[in-house]
Amino acid sequence: MSPGPAPARPWPVRRRFPVVYHDLDVLRHLNHAAYLPMMETLRCEYYLGLMGTRDPAELDIIIAEAACRYLAPVAYGTELVGEVAPERPLGRTSFALLYRFRDAADDRPTAIGRTVIVTYDYATGAKKPIPPERRQRLEADAVDPVAAGWVA
Repeated sequence: MSPGPAPARPWPVRRRFPVVYHDLDVLRHLNHAAYLPMMETLRCEYYLGLMGTRDPAELDIIIAEAACRYLAPVAYGTELVGEVAPERPLGRTSFALLYRFRDAADDRPTAIGRTVIVTYDYATGAKKPIPPERRQRLEADAVDPVAAGWVA
């Protein structure tokens, strides 16, 4: 599966991730589960920026779904570049984030991911509408999922 063409503009958050020994599996490549913490790091960095805080205790989201598609094996010592962007369109109380990972050395796609996020009021224990100022930023940053290589 192809991760699609590069976007016309950079995705909102880009970060490098070294592949360390403890993330390898018995087949001597990056374990599939290692991508989920990388997605979490990208998600928190992006969403905390939208909120204007660096305190994860202030997050008002929960994860409803997480998926990752593996495109190529990744060896020990590789450095990956991970990116995150919201998916178009947004829902009323939820939105999806798309992730893509590439080998920093040769730009080879290694994985793409997607999470569905619900804005949540922890005091009432219920979902809530996406706050207007965040919705505006999410919409401005949003990418087309098909163009990004994510096809259901």
